[in-house]
Amino acid sequence: MEVGKEAEPNTTTMRKALLIINCIILSIGNCAGPLMMRLYFIHGGKRVWFSSWLETGAWPIILFPIACAYFHRSRTQPTSQNKLFFMTPNLFLAAAFIGILTGFDDYLYAFGVARLPVSTSSLIIASQLAFTAGFAFVLVKQKFTSYSINAVFLLTIGAGVLAMHTSGDRPANESNREYVLGFLMTLGASALYGFILPLVELTYKKAKQEISYALVMEIQIVMCLFATGVCTIGMLLNNDFKVISREASEYELGESNYYIIVICSAIIWQCFFLGAIGVIFCASSLLSGIIIAVLLPVTEILAVIFYKESFHAEKGVALALSLWGFLSYFYGEIKDSKKTKPPLQTEMASVSDRQESV
Repeated sequence: MEVGKEAEPNTTTMRKALLIINCIILSIGNCAGPLMMRLYFIHGGKRVWFSSWLETGAWPIILFPIACAYFHRSRTQPTSQNKLFFMTPNLFLAAAFIGILTGFDDYLYAFGVARLPVSTSSLIIASQLAFTAGFAFVLVKQKFTSYSINAVFLLTIGAGVLAMHTSGDRPANESNREYVLGFLMTLGASALYGFILPLVELTYKKAKQEISYALVMEIQIVMCLFATGVCTIGMLLNNDFKVISREASEYELGESNYYIIVICSAIIWQCFFLGAIGVIFCASSLLSGIIIAVLLPVTEILAVIFYKESFHAEKGVALALSLWGFLSYFYGEIKDSKKTKPPLQTEMASVSDRQESV
């Protein structure tokens, strides 16, 4: 009995620690990823498919922690139980399908960032929470409270307010048609990724094997591998490979800085995707969507500071509605957690009383 009592708190503590680590990783990728991508475009980068490829192209980095986990297990587990990869064929196919969708989502997002200021694209991406909530309700039967519904409503209204001023911060060298197309493509990326997050959670639930964090990293590799494959095909069709060296030599910040930006961008985006599916593993797809949305104001402020982007009244209203929505959601979560704690404590007390009576 004592062993069981000790094991459960340890597992809970480990899960909480893993959740915090993944939140940090997700925060780094979510805030820095759009800024690095926009930096590529505003100083002479023009290859949308190549920029899409960078979002998942650093997937081999994940092989390192997988290898470390394997060698750790080889010391603590029998050789017959230790494997480098645990993924079953069915799970592999599911991850591959999600990866293909991610590849197209990468393109939609990169297309939008190429034509919109970061502060604008970030506010549009805030609508992703509404799509995540809707698809989570359909796919994984996510339960809603009045607070979470209010949060989704406010974020959706915020995106609508922003749409009323679609050309106010349009770059000088860009047509109104391109700007509107960028707006729509970013909204499409928001909707598609809002579908992908609950789909990952559904894959975890339907997998006919235990989902460990090592397996989560394997899923990440397969997803990014197939997403990178989609973007590689796009690059081949668009002849991106032939012009990268020329684009680097003509880059405004210099050729060496071009490659530094490209490499850093790939690594940072890998943090985003690993953090996102890690949060889903530790909690839920809705929480992953909430964290992504919560960090968007940070990205907007950084974009205004570093890129001198305009911040007109509509953006201010949209930001205020977004923050209101975030506060509503987290207040509801805190209130809900307080409600659920007393029954648990009462139940534990009653169990303890029964054991003493025995």
